[in-house]
Amino acid sequence: MNAEKISALTSWLTKQELSGAIITNFHSVAYLSGFESDPIERVLALVLLENSEPFLFGPALEVNSMKESGWRYAAFGYEDHENPWLKLADHIRTLTNGKKFAIEADDLTVARLNLLQTAFPDGQFSIDITDQINQLRLIKTPDEIAHMKAAGRDADHAFEIGFNALKSGISELAVAAELEYELKKAGVSSMSFETLVQFGAHAADPHGSTSTNTLNTGEMALFDLGTMTEGYASDATRTVAFGNVSDEAKKIHAITLEAQLTAQSQAKIGMTASELDAIARNIITKAGYGQYFNHRLGHGLGSSVHEFPSIMAGNDLILKEGMVFSIEPGIYVPGVAGVRIEDSGYMSKEGFIPYTHTSKALLQF
Repeated sequence: MNAEKISALTSWLTKQELSGAIITNFHSVAYLSGFESDPIERVLALVLLENSEPFLFGPALEVNSMKESGWRYAAFGYEDHENPWLKLADHIRTLTNGKKFAIEADDLTVARLNLLQTAFPDGQFSIDITDQINQLRLIKTPDEIAHMKAAGRDADHAFEIGFNALKSGISELAVAAELEYELKKAGVSSMSFETLVQFGAHAADPHGSTSTNTLNTGEMALFDLGTMTEGYASDATRTVAFGNVSDEAKKIHAITLEAQLTAQSQAKIGMTASELDAIARNIITKAGYGQYFNHRLGHGLGSSVHEFPSIMAGNDLILKEGMVFSIEPGIYVPGVAGVRIEDSGYMSKEGFIPYTHTSKALLQF
């Protein structure tokens, strides 16, 4: 559990004259408590209280796991036939007479908020604690960065497996399956997100999915992948050639690579997220492909694969030492090719240090 971060949030509650906070995003719960679980449709919460010890609340079938996770305080559960919100409200009332609570507004749905309000009719749940949690997660400790370096090594291994799996006629799904199977055999328990493999013009859909599309000679192959290792995420993208690809595909790759390398080399403490985005975007725009780079430059990572902040135009957040994020420009020309090149890394006094190291050159298989 992260006692220092919990203490910081509890101090914030006091300053805001709040009785407590009900934290329901399972990534936030894991980060603060050390207990990792996706409750799916069930209710999981970490409750912080101004004048009492915090507690975990969730499905009864997970209470033992909560206690074995390193969590030092109480853990309560509910059976599936019970109303979790009533039981949660009852636990809170036994520990405080307070009525004002912060919530994670971007996680608690309207339906769930209504259920909580019904169970706790005199409670006030209008204050959002999301930004405070984001700020706590923003700067990584040396230990956290060490875990992410381990995740980067697993991602590099994944690329090696995926590249070696390429052959004429193989499907995107088959390559992804082989990649994930070999990683599990090597002891990697999970990916940080669903592995994306796209061939040829299919890669021009930047938010597409791995499909039954098969590989032909002369096509590019895009791999976007990451692992969860030691509780932390990696996320990287490489685009390679299968056989001799067209001159335009080579040009798109070269421009994307220039944008990625330039942004990575020029990232400095004190720069804004918007300025970093502009470095890569200007290169692609000047090359005539600006309309085909249609997403932000990057996003934060940590104990989950997508975290605050967004590295994008309009974001004046100052880059600081210890921040971890991706740099992933892309060019997606419908009917031709899609290229994205991505490293995740951390800000240091020397600049941006990537923790994935697979070659970004246009490798040919």
